[in-house]
Amino acid sequence: MNRTLNLLYILLFAGLLLTLNLLSMRGVFGFSAAQDTPVLNGKLAQAFEKHYDAEFPVKQPGTNLWALLDFKLFGEGRQGVLIGENGWLYSDEEFDPVADGTRHLRDNLALIQGVRDELARHKVELVLAIVPAKSRLYPEHVGDSTPTALREDLYPRFLGAAHKAGIIAPDLFASLEQAKDQGQVFLRTDTHWTPLGAEVVAGRLGQAVTKAMTLRGAPQHYITQNEGSETYKGDLTRFLPLDPLFEELMPAPDHLQKRATRAADEAASAGDALFAETEVPVALVGTSYSANDRWNFAGALRQALQRDLVNHAEDGHGPILPMLKYLKSDELKNTPPQLVIWEFPERYLPMASDLSDFDPEWVASLRKGGTTDERLAARTGH
Repeated sequence: MNRTLNLLYILLFAGLLLTLNLLSMRGVFGFSAAQDTPVLNGKLAQAFEKHYDAEFPVKQPGTNLWALLDFKLFGEGRQGVLIGENGWLYSDEEFDPVADGTRHLRDNLALIQGVRDELARHKVELVLAIVPAKSRLYPEHVGDSTPTALREDLYPRFLGAAHKAGIIAPDLFASLEQAKDQGQVFLRTDTHWTPLGAEVVAGRLGQAVTKAMTLRGAPQHYITQNEGSETYKGDLTRFLPLDPLFEELMPAPDHLQKRATRAADEAASAGDALFAETEVPVALVGTSYSANDRWNFAGALRQALQRDLVNHAEDGHGPILPMLKYLKSDELKNTPPQLVIWEFPERYLPMASDLSDFDPEWVASLRKGGTTDERLAARTGH
């Protein structure tokens, strides 16, 4: 009897392997690469591996089942997300400890001041837009999770260090906190702010800039219009891969109110386009908070400042790399603006950045220039 059961088990297992093998062959026969894909450097093999992995028949069900176990047994998603209450998702970067976080915080504060000094050499003013963490603005949905001690007071420390270093940095947390009565300022299932949150921040920055300086050029009138709403699955849902098998367990998608800003007199703006490149007084540098058109942050800034701007923000590279690229750009060298607004989410302050694309001696000189102020060095030790 045992021999019969063992034989049956072997036959079933072999049949399962054969079935999976036959099903997976469609990934082999369905593969086609671009004609110019090189072979000798491994690009062709890499393309085939990626295609085969995507076509493997049990990949999606296995991913869904594993995510289901993590979600139902432990209330967790993949690394990258923290599951809150009432359908709220948060980036785990706002909670997890950071290796050498205090050292990175000190280095980044020194680098920020070095950036300010480098811009000043070009007669360019720096305004720092410190974006508070989503969990700081919406702690009521976090649940039992708490940020580390380093992150708990990170925003006021960052803001205080900027002010004491003489950098213009308005309190965006206070403005966003007050605006929660008007509507949602951060998305439930996404890392980023809503168009309302972006508009509130732009307005506060506009007030700070107007108080500090008079921008070059004649004021321009901009109009922001609502363009309807759309169902939006935030970026944090990628770390909770329950669909399609268990899609009903996913947090409900956000409703994104779309906004767009345009010049009130587009015909005149188009006619002046040939001259606008050398006259734009503002440059925006930052992360996906500024780069992604969904939030309309650049448009809201144009309206708040009543000036056009050039957007150098980048998606997926953090706040420091785009700024260092801008410092090395011909645009800054040849046609420096009057003002650079640097959008900088607070969660990046104690994190390391891959600066291997830049001359390490140049980066070190920026940091060294930023640490010549002994008061700043003393403030970062905690």
